[in-house]
Amino acid sequence: MTPWSDWPPYGLDPDEKRARLVPALRELTEHHAAHGAAYAGILAAQGIRPSSIDSLEAVPFLPVRLFKHLELLSIERSEVFKVLTSSGTTGQAVSRVFLDRETSVAQTRALVLILQDFLGKARLPMLVVDHPGVIKNRLSFSARGAGILGLSNFGRDHTYALRDEDMSLDIEALERFCARHAGGPVLVFGFTFMVWKHFVQALQASGRRLSLPQGILLHSGGWKKLQDEAVDNDTFKAAVRETVGVARVHNFYGMAEQVGSIFVECEHGALHAPAFADVIVRRPLDWSPAAVGEQGLIQVLSVLPRSYPGHSLLTEDLGAVLRTDGCPCGRRGTTFRVDGRIKSAEVRGCSDTQPSLAGSAA
Repeated sequence: MTPWSDWPPYGLDPDEKRARLVPALRELTEHHAAHGAAYAGILAAQGIRPSSIDSLEAVPFLPVRLFKHLELLSIERSEVFKVLTSSGTTGQAVSRVFLDRETSVAQTRALVLILQDFLGKARLPMLVVDHPGVIKNRLSFSARGAGILGLSNFGRDHTYALRDEDMSLDIEALERFCARHAGGPVLVFGFTFMVWKHFVQALQASGRRLSLPQGILLHSGGWKKLQDEAVDNDTFKAAVRETVGVARVHNFYGMAEQVGSIFVECEHGALHAPAFADVIVRRPLDWSPAAVGEQGLIQVLSVLPRSYPGHSLLTEDLGAVLRTDGCPCGRRGTTFRVDGRIKSAEVRGCSDTQPSLAGSAA
């Protein structure tokens, strides 16, 4: 079979995509069962034989919260290259995700394939809506730090918009960045609530407006607080364009437990599954697959994780599949929306890793 890294990220029709994903995910399930006693025990308790998987819907899933309570590995401890931790408010347990070099490289490669489709291949001047202290520890990252470092590969002249001490705007750095790059394309990246609270609202309060007419903002995570403040996606985009002056705004959906397989929002407001990942929405009463347009719990699948059993995860997010193919933007494959978290779920989200923002994320 052609390696997943050679698959066109948004170019496979649904039948061809399934024909490639099913054997890849079956092999991953067998791999994790053979190399992880805890995972093998979970499958055995449910009477699941990995060799019998014959569809995407038959791939067994783990509740994403399980990573908060168990250390799930499919490698020896000596092979651990990097440990990712999910975000969480003070006092909450966090997920721990163990990566070896192979999985880390795969996740980076996947990000390249996905984001080049939206950003192009040139490395753009990059404005990070955060402070530089968040990436100091290169061996153990929060989801926020991992996200910044992962996206940094697509930028140059990296500039941080906030100060370490109090998360205030670094006005001098912003002015210098705009002076250098206002006439060309730039990449702006930040987590949603931080972009809103510490960037957009701070610019509004100061009476300042930036001018980055060829700018592209990528943002993710932390919608709950904005929704509580009656800030929806359209309101967010309008405020960003007014204060920052960027041409395009793309939200994306992802999580520390499955880094690399991110789902980016296209120009028509739909989140897209790339060729090497997919989404199933399940009815919470019996876990059966929901119909197109029907709300349920989101399951995410990915061929990337080999060092830990994160290839099929049931999230705590509600959403719905919009199309199985045929998005007006021209990208093939499943599109979906995210409606928010189930009410009993813990507050979590990439932007929650700033202690002062406890309780702010979706």
